[in-house]
Amino acid sequence: MKQRIMKISEILTKRKKGFAFEFFPPRTRKGLVSLNSTAKILKRCDPLYMSMTYGAGGKTRETTREAIYMLKKDKDLTLMPHLTSVGAGKDDLKLIIEEYAREGIVNIMALRGDPPLDEAGFDFSCQEISYACDLVKFIKEQGDFCVGVAVYPEGHIECSNLDKDMYYTRKKIDAGADFAVTQMFFDNRYFYSLLQRMKKNNIEIPVVPGILPLTNIDKVKQFSSLSRTTIPKEIEKELNSLRNYPREMEKTGVEFTIRQCRDLLNNGVTRFHFFTLNKPKVITTILEALT
Repeated sequence: MKQRIMKISEILTKRKKGFAFEFFPPRTRKGLVSLNSTAKILKRCDPLYMSMTYGAGGKTRETTREAIYMLKKDKDLTLMPHLTSVGAGKDDLKLIIEEYAREGIVNIMALRGDPPLDEAGFDFSCQEISYACDLVKFIKEQGDFCVGVAVYPEGHIECSNLDKDMYYTRKKIDAGADFAVTQMFFDNRYFYSLLQRMKKNNIEIPVVPGILPLTNIDKVKQFSSLSRTTIPKEIEKELNSLRNYPREMEKTGVEFTIRQCRDLLNNGVTRFHFFTLNKPKVITTILEALT
């Protein structure tokens, strides 16, 4: 009997505890082989799902597809490719979505996406689909998909205040989003505040916290500058002092992430979405400390 493909919304209803893992698509054949090994290692943790990112301006479109289809050979995995509307028209997006449907992909993470890195002053209003809420609606119109969206503990970097951020969050939910994953955060108070804002606005979809292990301060600063994410001064200072000692920096960052996750667990948060950066050892070290 053919196994029914699970929607992530169904999984989150049934499983109140668990871990999800996000990867980025490798650029080389060697990288794909390594990713396959990474997925096999993390599969032992019985993941809720695995997701695959989509590069700025849709530039990793083909590598995202290739990586997802490689992982799809393992019938036990629940997979979710990311899809962004930046740099793509409705016809292009429809082709991608229809192909995913034919291949049995039922989960999609819908994101507006970042502009191409080489296009200064990019005008989002010129896009056929300008906002994530419009992409959610468009995906839902193409078939019976489970659609995830991003939410922002500290507010989206382009929103002038948290009320405006929640206005756009509400629009994504009203468009049909089934669940949400947060942007990375390093101070849990922002996450708890987000949950309170969503509750106040009667937004009741599952929200999975996005966790980025704080193992390389320069990379994290780069990510943070693009996303309005606060790095606590104490850990930033400690990691800065270890710039010449990468192993110690990684160890210290992992310990911080373990403490962060334990605080979330102690406050009733039992599902986590890890931004793995395709590094299984860091993730397994964290999970071993939590389980």
